[in-house]
Parts: sequence; structure tokens; C-alpha cells
Amino acid sequence: MTFTATAGRTRGGLWRHRDFRVFWTGETTSQIGTAVTIVALPLVAVELHASTFAISLLTAGAWLPWLALGLPAGAWVDRLPRRRVMLACDAVSFVAFISVPVAAWCGALRVAQLVAVALIAGGASVFFNTAYQVYLPSVVDRDDLTEANAKLTGSRSAAQVAGPGVGGAIAQAVGASAGLLADAVSFAASFACLIAIRSREELIRADAVSSKRQLGREVLDGLHFVVADKFLRPQLAFAAAANLFLTGLDALFVVFLVRTIGSSPGTAGLVFALGSAGGVIGAVAARPLATRWGTSHGILIAVLGGLPFAVLMPLTGRGAGLLLFVGADFMVAAGVVAFNVIAASWRQTYVPTEMLGRVSSCVMTLSYAMMPPGAVIAGILGQALGIRTTLWVLATGIAASSLFCAASPMRRLRDLPAAPATPASHRPEPSSY
Repeated sequence: MTFTATAGRTRGGLWRHRDFRVFWTGETTSQIGTAVTIVALPLVAVELHASTFAISLLTAGAWLPWLALGLPAGAWVDRLPRRRVMLACDAVSFVAFISVPVAAWCGALRVAQLVAVALIAGGASVFFNTAYQVYLPSVVDRDDLTEANAKLTGSRSAAQVAGPGVGGAIAQAVGASAGLLADAVSFAASFACLIAIRSREELIRADAVSSKRQLGREVLDGLHFVVADKFLRPQLAFAAAANLFLTGLDALFVVFLVRTIGSSPGTAGLVFALGSAGGVIGAVAARPLATRWGTSHGILIAVLGGLPFAVLMPLTGRGAGLLLFVGADFMVAAGVVAFNVIAASWRQTYVPTEMLGRVSSCVMTLSYAMMPPGAVIAGILGQALGIRTTLWVLATGIAASSLFCAASPMRRLRDLPAAPATPASHRPEPSSY
């Protein structure tokens, strides 16, 4: 069951839809917990006196599962009930994160367990985020996807504003491991909200696609669709390059602020939270950008107007000098989030329904594949060259990544096309679950 095309445009928009409100509540709560972990997990490692390289492995571990699971996850999600997949992922993540404070309270916590938790939660995230992309069009009408993505991404960005500050405060007050307890609780809340959704899910049955097709062939179909498309390809190249350098930055920002600048854990969380507020602005601005300038030019304005500010980050200093990091992070976050909202909403309507899981997983896998090496390379360079010098390398890469979109065919179009030039020849009828 989906909402009517006019429903999302009534007064109050999607806030009037119960199932969307429930879905949004669960996702927002989960994102707050995840944002707490962004600061809390590396701070736990700092408390355990882990090396810079070991801390970078925590970020790499969170994204490494995409390399092994990302592509087949899309094919599986196209076969399975998406909500059940998401429920299983929430349950696994709850168990993984609650194990950290339990081990800490028992005096048995080690860095190896932190890496294992990052890997397990990262694996669950692969299936959850792939299913999430395909499940959303079953909750709201396709005409309301941009609004839905903007609201969900906006709340995610708002969570990144509040979460790191909360994580830093918790770490300073009662220890960083307690912050991971908050993340575990947030996954339980997400689980409960998914259970409460009433609308039925539309799903392509595996036998409707073809009982004879193999998983590997389905993965290759999704991969070919993405690589062969002249609009998906540059967006993917941009996302992959940006993720390489942004993940390196994420791996080192706590070490940079705490060890190089001399900030307290609470200040580090506050700096990251204030910078992340740019994501809220990006989410709010995405729909007006796409409406006023078109989806294609809206993407270009987002990436070219935000990411070049990254070069201010290495200039960060003590006291008022922290504002450089905040301002740069704010603009980069705004650009990235606006891009994500516009691109994801377009992709959910552009890609044939029966291939959306595979295409979404391919896009996420190929872009997320750059994240583990980004974190590891940042850790190696940080130990070899120093943290601030490494930040110069990362910031330059972040700024340059926007050129992939600027040099693409998107610069000649106001709006991205509504459908591929060569539509899928066979689109099986969806079944309700």
C-alpha cells in the first residue's frame, strides 16, 4: 500500500502520514545514536591508549563490509522483504554495540573488540541501507520521495549536530563506552518503529524476476546499469572520490582536535556538531535548489558551492581558530547532503523498480569501497607525515572531487532525465507482502 500522489502535498505534507512519521521517528532516533558513536567509539580507543593507526582502523572497519557484502546485498534485497531485512539488521547492531559497555564494566574491553563491533555493525549497515533505499518508495508515493528524503536526511544531519556533542559530554561525564549504550538503545527504538508501520510492502518476487537467474548475474546487471549510464557514472565517481578523502578526515578529526589542537573531548564533540549543522541546511536547501535550478544544476551548485571550503580545515588552531574547522565542515556538509538528497530522490524514480536494490547497492558499494582505504591511508600518512600535513592532503582531495560532476554531461542540462534512454525490456509485476 502506498499513499496517493496528492496526499504528500496536503497541508502539513508528509507529517500528516502516520507511517512516514513512525518511520522518520525510528530513523531519527537511530541516527542520533550513530552520531554519538562517531565521537564515542574513537574516544573509547583513546581511553585504551590505542595508536593513531588503530583508531583509523575503527573507521575502516565500519565500511570494510561494503567491499565484501555490498554488491550481493542488492540482489538479496531485491528478493527479500525489505522491512524484515531492516529489522534483522537493527537486532544485530543492538547486540554488537551493547557488548562494549558491558565489556568495559567487566574490565575486559580491548581494542580488538572495538574493531570487531565496527565490522559487525558495518555489515548490518550494508543490508539496512540497501533495503532502506528500496523500502522508502513503499512507504510514500514516488512524487513525495524528494520531500521524504529531504526530511529524513535533514533529521540525520540534525542528529549529527546533537549526537557528537552528546557523545563528547557523555565521555567526559561517565566515560566514552557509555555512549555506545545510547547507540544500542537507538537501534532498539528503530526496531520498534519498523514493527509499528502498517503499510504493506511492494516487492518483486525472486521467481518473478527469473527462477533461473543466478545471484552473480543479477549483481552484474546492476553494475552494468550504473557504469553504462552517463549520469549515474559521474555521480558515482564524485561520491567515491569524496568518500575516500572525507573518511580519512573522519578517521583523524578526533585525534587532530584532541592531540594536535589540545581540545577536550567535550569541545571536540561540540566542534564536530556545529560543523555538521551544515547538513541540516543542505537538506533544507536541496528541494528548493532542485526546483529553482533543476536537478542537474542543483547538484552542481551543491558540490561546487560546498566542498572547496575543505581547504580551510588544516588552518585550524586553538581558541577562535577552531571556527575555521567549524565553518569548513559546515559548508562541506551542506554540499554533500544537498547532493545526496537530490541524487537519491532522482535515482529512486529513474531506475526501474525491479533493479533498484541492485543499482542502489552498486552505487553505495562502489562509493563506500573507497572509505576503508581512505581511513587506513589517513592513519598511515598521519603517523608518517603528521596529522596537520595529512589534513592538507585530505582537504585538497575533498575540494577536487567536485570536478567529476563539473566535467560531466550534467553541466549542459537543467534537469536530469526522468528515465534511462534504453528502458528495461522486462519489468515484472510487484507482489504485496
